[in-house]
Amino acid sequence: MTSLHPSARRVLDLIRDSGRPPFEAMTPAEARVAYAAARQVLQPEPPAVAEWRDLSCPGPGGAVRLRLYRGLGAGAGPQPCLLFLHGGGWVVGDLDSHDQLCRELANRLAAVVVAVDYRLAPEHPFPAAAEDAAAALRFVAGQAGALGIDAARIAVGGDSAGGNLAAALCLMARDGQAPMPMFQILFYPVTDLAAESPAYGRFIEGYVLNAASMRWFIGHYVADPAARADWRASPARAGSLSGLPPAFLMTAGHDPLSDEGVAYARRLEAEGVPVSHLHISDQIHGFLTLGKAIPASAVTLGQAAAALRLAWEG
Repeated sequence: MTSLHPSARRVLDLIRDSGRPPFEAMTPAEARVAYAAARQVLQPEPPAVAEWRDLSCPGPGGAVRLRLYRGLGAGAGPQPCLLFLHGGGWVVGDLDSHDQLCRELANRLAAVVVAVDYRLAPEHPFPAAAEDAAAALRFVAGQAGALGIDAARIAVGGDSAGGNLAAALCLMARDGQAPMPMFQILFYPVTDLAAESPAYGRFIEGYVLNAASMRWFIGHYVADPAARADWRASPARAGSLSGLPPAFLMTAGHDPLSDEGVAYARRLEAEGVPVSHLHISDQIHGFLTLGKAIPASAVTLGQAAAALRLAWEG
């Protein structure tokens, strides 16, 4: 296994020295406070964008909050759009936790990014988050003209739990439950809630995300172990991955989710889905939202944006 990058080691040392308990030792409310506090320390200043505004769409549990960003350099007419689903184990995170990341993506894409504030567990367990993601995609596609979006060039993406939701959303769309995105971006996604891959045995403690904390998140999202085999929760459990949109999938080497992400990329490719798989062997889970401390964040976002721009221009 590749050694941990010094920038990632410094982040882990900082978290350790802060005395912050691991997620599994906190309540969801405590975890949300700790997550927000860490982001304030480890994220760069949010860049300016051409436009941003909050809006909402109808959802099965009530209105779903959205945030629309129009990146610098975006044209005046309808622009391509990335519907983005934030990470946080389905338990923590919101529009603000990933505001910097979404602004960065909007500018690098010179396009529109719409972030989704889906309902969180355990207050709203599975499948609430997936249902909200589908509602947001239907809204963005249906209101594309009013939002200044090119309906033919809508992609979906997300990090970690958000990558899980983006992958599930593509499966839902293929099966007629939402409009079909033309591309998917999956940053270190959760793909199988069984949590049994060998990587779970390699990352027991000392990481931003370890095996116990991941199982804590999963338990809050899908309490019934039998329900975790539902492909909306575990996209890797889908009977077929054929017919899905092309994908950019990124995995991190020091991450309990690394093995399942690699396996998902290989299976997509085996079933005929074009895949660009980027493996950052010396990085930790969550490094994209730690850009103030980890320079690889900006580099990786640039690679993802280039892949999506190429698909849009295709």
